[in-house]
Amino acid sequence: MPHDPLQFLNVPRRDPDKEPVVARIRNYREIYSQYQANEAGEQAGRCIDCGVPFCEWKCPVHNFIPRWLELVREGNLFKAAELSHQTNSLPEICGRICPQDRLCEGACTLNDGLGAVSIGNIERYITDEALRQGWRPDLSDVVATGTQVAIVGAGPAGLAAADVLTRNGVRAVVYDKHPMIGGLLTFGIPPFKLEKQVVETRRNLLAGMGVEFVLNTEIGSDIAFDDLLDQYDAVFVATGAYTAVSGDLPGQDLPGLHMALPYLVGNINRELCLPAALDSYIDMRDKRVVVLGGGDTAMDCNRTAIRQGASKVICTYRRDEDSMQGSRRDFEASRDEGVEFLFNRQPTAVVGRDRVEGVELMQTRLGEPDARGRAVTEVVPGSAELIPADAVIIAFGFRPSPPHWLGDHGIDVRDNGRVQVSGNPAYPMQTTNPRVFAGGDMVRGADLVVTAVFEGREAARGIVNYLAN
Repeated sequence: MPHDPLQFLNVPRRDPDKEPVVARIRNYREIYSQYQANEAGEQAGRCIDCGVPFCEWKCPVHNFIPRWLELVREGNLFKAAELSHQTNSLPEICGRICPQDRLCEGACTLNDGLGAVSIGNIERYITDEALRQGWRPDLSDVVATGTQVAIVGAGPAGLAAADVLTRNGVRAVVYDKHPMIGGLLTFGIPPFKLEKQVVETRRNLLAGMGVEFVLNTEIGSDIAFDDLLDQYDAVFVATGAYTAVSGDLPGQDLPGLHMALPYLVGNINRELCLPAALDSYIDMRDKRVVVLGGGDTAMDCNRTAIRQGASKVICTYRRDEDSMQGSRRDFEASRDEGVEFLFNRQPTAVVGRDRVEGVELMQTRLGEPDARGRAVTEVVPGSAELIPADAVIIAFGFRPSPPHWLGDHGIDVRDNGRVQVSGNPAYPMQTTNPRVFAGGDMVRGADLVVTAVFEGREAARGIVNYLAN
């Protein structure tokens, strides 16, 4: 049947069904169902194939979005999967957790009142369904180069680098200190956004391509970095950003105050039935919880506390609702699930005698823009208020955690903890040690999964060029 170019007028945007709130807050499963083939094709057919594909340019990995939407509409699922993987090493994961409203879908021409094409859900459908039907990456034309690269860190940047290196005939061996791959994909992002079987499926796919994983192994203690340099032709380091921004609030040493990442990791350890759960689980059942912060990590903490059975969850943010920079989808899910939001509130202290009893807040207003063009928050004098709490979670963000051994090998680190990399287009992501490349959050600072994927792929391109020359 010929495609109707005006299908977007006759077919409204429709996302996959979402589990009702009353049911989903009792479990940690993903809340969205999957498209059926006819639904995916119908939604893909809403794309008007713009002359200038703004969605593609807004995507950090520059996915060929209009083209794979067309393939889905035509029913060419395997071709769509191949095309999707040409630009993105983790499409089924990005389709689940990318803030599409700020990226591809936000740039969609139809977003102006007609409903953007549901790009993220279709991206997720492509890989999930293609794998279910038996699709696997075609490496039949790959010629082994006889070179091998060590990758330190099995997060999104490391996995993306392994994928691209393997497709270029380079043997990739990935080291990680955790018992499972994924980094924060596994141990930071809650299962209601990304079920861990999805990450495990990607591990099996990469292993089937020839990627080797060495887990429960920490570079610098279990294996010296020197050993990697001796054994491999090059090394890619992607150890992420795990150092929390604390805010230095008075009262932060009180029992009952928790940093976001240990809280989320402890809950995931319990869901995965890992031994570490015995010591790391933090239970919010029947507690009044206040989450400080307005980003995606704060939303993850909100929704985890709700599922743990908190009696009340309040989330405070120092700016207004329109200034929130995280995923709108996660914010709306938090609100739907019962989280109360207090906007224009600046925490000034955590209060209590022997443990947390509340949080002191000051009202704020937005002032003149700073050098980056973002309005500065100003505290309103005399506006202090106390919010009762049994537990407080700080989710102000993360800084890079550069390994101590970087400096011993001529790898420069900036004052802010980010690893310095070259701007040479022939060898992107090369550090000041020419045999070592780096990428992801340890270079950029805490950012999106898709930007880490992009930098891992760029680093792999730089490594391939370096090994060839």
